[in-house]
Amino acid sequence: MSTPIDYSYFVSAHASRRRPALTRELTKRQYNAPKESISLAEGMPNEMTFPFQEINIVLKDGSQFSLQGAVLNSALQYIPTQGYPPLVKTLKEFTKETHNPPNWDNYETLLTNGSQDGISKSLEMIVQEGDSVLVQNPLYTGTEIILKPYKVNLIGIEQDKYGIIPKKLVDALENCKAKYTEEGGGKMPKVLYINPTGSNPTGITMSTERKKEIYKICCKYNIIILEDDAYYFLHFLDTQPVSFLSMDTEGRVIRFDSMSKVLSSGLRLGWLTGPKQLVHYIELHVQSSILHSSTFSQVLLESLMQQWGVSGLLAHFDSVRAFYKARCDFTLASMNRHLKGLCDWEVPTGGMFVWIKVHGVSDVYDMLMTRGLKKHITFVPGHAFMADPTRACNYIRASFSKAPLKQIDRAMKLLADLIREEHQLLRRKFEDLENNIIR
Repeated sequence: MSTPIDYSYFVSAHASRRRPALTRELTKRQYNAPKESISLAEGMPNEMTFPFQEINIVLKDGSQFSLQGAVLNSALQYIPTQGYPPLVKTLKEFTKETHNPPNWDNYETLLTNGSQDGISKSLEMIVQEGDSVLVQNPLYTGTEIILKPYKVNLIGIEQDKYGIIPKKLVDALENCKAKYTEEGGGKMPKVLYINPTGSNPTGITMSTERKKEIYKICCKYNIIILEDDAYYFLHFLDTQPVSFLSMDTEGRVIRFDSMSKVLSSGLRLGWLTGPKQLVHYIELHVQSSILHSSTFSQVLLESLMQQWGVSGLLAHFDSVRAFYKARCDFTLASMNRHLKGLCDWEVPTGGMFVWIKVHGVSDVYDMLMTRGLKKHITFVPGHAFMADPTRACNYIRASFSKAPLKQIDRAMKLLADLIREEHQLLRRKFEDLENNIIR
C-alpha cells in the first residue's frame, strides 16, 4: 500500500494563503438549503429585473429545447463557484463512467472557463518562481505562456510517436537530483504537464503502456501529472485511449476536459477532476477571480446533455471525430503530393494538427514569417511550441481543422514552393560565403 500523499507539498506559498469568501460559501449552502429556509445573505440581483423571457435552442438535427422559468432564472444568475449543481452532478457521473478511476471518492470536479483556465489556475497553485517544471517537448504553447512570468526552468522531455520517452524523463529527473545534491539543496520538479491525446502540436496519442511507465516514474519521484486532454474525443484510433486518471491509484492526477473542440469553443466550458485537497485551492482561486464560469453556458450544456443523454453525446463526438479524420486524411494526401522528399511527418492519431519536419532548413522562422506571409500562407513556426523557443527549429505546425479543403491543398503546394526557394536562397548564401573565403 502506497504512502498517502502530502498535498501541502504541491501548494505554493501564494496559493496556501487563499481563504474562502464567506459570501461564496453561503451561495453554495443556499443551493442545498431546505425550501422553507429564508436567506438575506446573498447580494444577488432579482431575476424579475432581467429582460429575458425565454430562450429557444434549435439544433442542427432539428430537435430543440427552451430555457424558461426557473431554469432560465438559474442560467442568468450567480451560482456556486464549483459550478451549476445539476451539471456538476452530470459531469461527475460522465467522468466516472468514462474513466472509472480508482479511489473515486477522493476526487472532486470543478467547472472552468475552458481547459486553459483550469490549467492556468492549477499551475499557479503548484509553481513558485524559479521552480523546475516538466513538460513534453514540443508542448502546447498556451502552457509556456502561463509559466513564463514565473521564470521557471522549463524541462522539455523528448517525444517519439508514442509520446514522451520514459528514459528521457528519468534522465532529466536524475540530472535534477544530481544538480541539487551538488548545490547543497534545491527543489525537484513537482509537476509534469502532458497533452496525451492528439497532442497539440504533434498529433501524437500516447500509448497505454507508455502512460503506465510515465505514471510509475511520477509516483517514484512524487510528481503531480496535469493531464490536459482537450482532444480526448478526437482521436483517430480503433479504441478510446486509456487516461492517466483511469490508472491513478495514488491520487496524483489533475485531469482537464473541455467541450471547446467537440461542442463550441465560444461556450468556454471545461472541467477539471482531481484530488479534493488540491481542487479546493483551485476553487478558491476561481472565487477570487471570476466567481464562477458562465452560468448560461453551464445550464445550456446541462439541458443539452439531458436532451441527448450520454449515448447521444457520444454519438455527436463520433461524428465530430469522423469529420476531422476525413480532413486529416485529405491533408496527408495533399502533403504526399506536394511535400514528399521535402519534409517528414508522423501520421496524426488525433486532434487537429500535423507536425512537419522540413529538410535542409535549420530554422523555418524567417521562411514562414517573412517570405511565407508574402505568399499569403500562414503556418506556425515550431519555435512557438518548444520548451526553449529561442533555439533554431525546423518544424512547422499545420492545422487541418478549419480552412476549406481546396485552400489546404493550395497552401501545401505553396509551402513546397517556399521550401524550394529557401533551399535556393541557402545555396546562394553558401556559395557567396565560399567565394569570399577563396578570395
